[in-house]
Amino acid sequence: MTPRRLRLAPVLSTLALLLATLGAQPARAGLFDDEEARRQIRDTSFKVNDRIDALSKGQIDLVNQIVALREENARLHGQVETLTFELESAKKRQQDFYIDLDTRLRKLEPQAPSASSEAKPAEDGGGQAAEASPKPAGDPAAESREYESALNLFKANKIKEAGAAFAAFVKAHPDSTLAPSAQYWLGNAHYSLRDCKKAIDAHRVVVSKWPQHAKAPDALINVATCQQELGDDKGAKTTLNAVVIKYPGSPAAETAKQRLKK
Repeated sequence: MTPRRLRLAPVLSTLALLLATLGAQPARAGLFDDEEARRQIRDTSFKVNDRIDALSKGQIDLVNQIVALREENARLHGQVETLTFELESAKKRQQDFYIDLDTRLRKLEPQAPSASSEAKPAEDGGGQAAEASPKPAGDPAAESREYESALNLFKANKIKEAGAAFAAFVKAHPDSTLAPSAQYWLGNAHYSLRDCKKAIDAHRVVVSKWPQHAKAPDALINVATCQQELGDDKGAKTTLNAVVIKYPGSPAAETAKQRLKK
């Protein structure tokens, strides 16, 4: 080997090594790019799985909440049905109590004459009638049958028919001893039909026309109840105070006092 070639050998070796190094850079870069892509895919996959897990857990929680709400709704529905039944039963017991009380009170009320009879005309001189015959009195037995018929309709929960029957009774027999009671039950019929305004008007007739009747204090209590349901708390309070003042010592007055304390 010549001296010149010996001098070029290290240079050629260095050049070859440099070229080999430059040629390996793209392959190594490609290898690094693939590894980074795989890492990103793995990270994205983990994130997607975590998101799916979170959504699945949220859906399960939502389903559990829906089931719990349905169970709570069913429980509350059952309670409403129970309370409705108890309320209807209480109303029925109260209705039966008042009807029984009404029957007892009517036995204590004075009765009208049993039948009407024509008055004998007083003769004056030539035998002419000096006075006209008085107006015939009502038939207590017939009135009692009409009243009982209306009351039985109310007891059978035929409220609309009962109200019409009581209204007809009061119109036909305004002077009957049963008229105050019929007017009172007319007010109760209106209240049962959820017409508080007509109920108030009917009960006020009892108080104004027959203020000393046994049902007058209860009629005022019913007026106060209707006023409260209509949102007239001030009017209800005034009515309850009137019960206490007008009918002291009565059961209605005690009821009024208790309600005024609330």
